[in-house]
Amino acid sequence: MNSNTVRDPRRWWILVVLCLALLVLVVDNTILNLAIPSLNEEMGATPSDIQWIIDAYVLAYAGLLLTSGSLSDKYGRRLFLIIGLAFFGGASLLAVLVTEPWQLIAARALMGIGGSLVMPSTLSILMTVFDEGERRKAMASWSAVALVGMVSGPTLGGFMLEHYWWGSVFLLNVPIAAIAIVAAVVLMPESRSTGRKIDPIGVGLSIVGLTAAVYVIIEREWNIPLIAVAVIALAAFVVWERTREQPMLPLHLFANRNFSGASFSILLMAFGAGAVMLMLTQYLQFVLGYGEMQAGLAMLPYAVAAAVFNGVGAGLGQKVSNRVLIGAGLLLMAGGFVVMAMTTGYLPLLIGLVIMGIGGGLAGPSAYASLMGAIPMEHAGVGSALNDTVQQVGMALSIAILGSVLAGQYTSQMPAELPAEARESIGAAHLMGFPEAANEAFTSAMHLGSWVGAAFCVAAALLAMSVLRPAQPVAAPEHETV
Repeated sequence: MNSNTVRDPRRWWILVVLCLALLVLVVDNTILNLAIPSLNEEMGATPSDIQWIIDAYVLAYAGLLLTSGSLSDKYGRRLFLIIGLAFFGGASLLAVLVTEPWQLIAARALMGIGGSLVMPSTLSILMTVFDEGERRKAMASWSAVALVGMVSGPTLGGFMLEHYWWGSVFLLNVPIAAIAIVAAVVLMPESRSTGRKIDPIGVGLSIVGLTAAVYVIIEREWNIPLIAVAVIALAAFVVWERTREQPMLPLHLFANRNFSGASFSILLMAFGAGAVMLMLTQYLQFVLGYGEMQAGLAMLPYAVAAAVFNGVGAGLGQKVSNRVLIGAGLLLMAGGFVVMAMTTGYLPLLIGLVIMGIGGGLAGPSAYASLMGAIPMEHAGVGSALNDTVQQVGMALSIAILGSVLAGQYTSQMPAELPAEARESIGAAHLMGFPEAANEAFTSAMHLGSWVGAAFCVAAALLAMSVLRPAQPVAAPEHETV
């Protein structure tokens, strides 16, 4: 938004378009997990194929986020949103038409590229369209849509897979992307930073370093060569950026306590959200015997509570400091994990989910406002990309760390005389006729995982309370609005 005080009369319609673009990305990723059995049966995808169908998107998306955010700041945030939506929608159409697993892997990589172009633009356009007085409310809507999409995806996916074939989960993206493109062209003003230069060396180092790092995390293996590549590339990126007059990522931001504190709080919040999805999708379907759609509906109270309290948190943010709201929200999330760690069955689980949703709703808008409020407006795109990157790393760490905790505890609790396959996977144990032992072992594993999640949330709350400080006024934007 430029320096005059006139508010764009289309701003709330613009927010609807931004939320629609965000929703299609979030829902697509949560739906895919439910399509795995269909991909096995109808396409003959092997476990390795399935892993790459998932990882190809994550690697392309996470590896390109910072680059996309930086380029959108220079060339136009609306432009990159439109290009990204077109790329994502086109790749989704390709995914519907493929007949071989390797073709779907390639299509998913293209979807990841499209997602990396879209995601930074959603939050950076929000920052430029809304002024300080309305920005927190708009951000609360943005984060609520992300949470609702994450949890409602399995419900929608279950419905699509029960009534149609696996390709329907990708076909759904095409009309939504098309509508969002038309709305962006009609409604959105263009915004970009003035006088910025491209940093090709920084771009290359960030792509190599982030891609290698995320791959190591999601694979959960000590791949020494790739670890070395990640460390060397990211270290070189930091050294290079410190020497640049116009860095791709202004590293001095990390000296700002609000920026650093919010970044790590968001990372640990994403860790908690990832833990919920990782544990509960299996617990609800295998232990409680819910169908795909029923399991998705069972997690909706979490999304509803989070969405409602996103609005509450946005209102309280006018009177209560970000530090207090983030700390309180994260402690509530920890409390929800504790409830899950000490109980079994859906009713107590529901209570834990609602508590966690309330906590996430209170903490989310304040954490995003803290991080983005510390970033000069000319860096809105790369700042938004950094927010998304932090969340991706948090989710990946959740899958890596809690996945290992769950797997280790599950195996240790299974009777030693059972076949190795049954002791490694609850799904295999059910197929092989050992449901009771598997359910008991997985429940024990989920309880331990919940304690780990609670510990991470408490750590995040303590971090937020000790590091965050009252926000300083945001500098006037230095960019063109076309």
